[in-house]
Amino acid sequence: MITLRKARYQARFAAGAADIHAAQSLRFRCFGGDAALGLDQDRFDPVCEHVLVEDSRTGEIVCCFRLMHLNDGGEIEKTYSAQYYELSSLRSYAAPMVEMGRFCIAPGYRDPDILRAAWGAMAEYVDANGVEMLFGCSSFKGVEADRYRDAFALLRENHLAPKRWLPKVKAPKVFRFGRQLKLRKPDLRRAMQGMPPLLRTYLVMGGWVSDHAVVDPVLNTLHVFTGLEIKAIPPTRARLLRVGSS
Repeated sequence: MITLRKARYQARFAAGAADIHAAQSLRFRCFGGDAALGLDQDRFDPVCEHVLVEDSRTGEIVCCFRLMHLNDGGEIEKTYSAQYYELSSLRSYAAPMVEMGRFCIAPGYRDPDILRAAWGAMAEYVDANGVEMLFGCSSFKGVEADRYRDAFALLRENHLAPKRWLPKVKAPKVFRFGRQLKLRKPDLRRAMQGMPPLLRTYLVMGGWVSDHAVVDPVLNTLHVFTGLEIKAIPPTRARLLRVGSS
């Protein structure tokens, strides 16, 4: 079981229904959901493990995410991501995988140690379970792609998935930045300003993305499928995945 501390923050697995409820409450504040209950919940919650990051000074949950473990790519269709992306290219992946989903940080918190604690917890899980690929959906706030054209142009230019793993279009409404932004040269500063923190961390470790973003009006997000092969992380970057463990 993960129990990991980074500065004033502690990451741990949810210990029961109350912890999962707390995670769903934070997710509601970030993504919306059932307004009557004040919770974001779905059918994937019962089959996932949930990780919480707490502020040790106040006990407040400041970050959470959930993990779905797959024995190999043959189980890819049961994932959250498979609702939105055609992932047949990953069915042949012959090693353990983990989908990381519903990652969020409490509004108003910008301490980088929160993200470090979260990634440190993920690193412990990866090492303990022999995981060779992380994947999930990385979300941009809002559904207006024009706000993020430089970010998407940078993704198209430098970070598209290898052809052997590239997801195909499945969702009814998508922004095909891989096709539409071929002639756009990204402004690096604006691109990085628009890039979600979780996605920036994936990319700095060698992560890759789909060539299209799904428009999700329910969560009011644009999201890209994101993958990271553990063995492909450059040695100089590998410690970034484990920085929260120290």
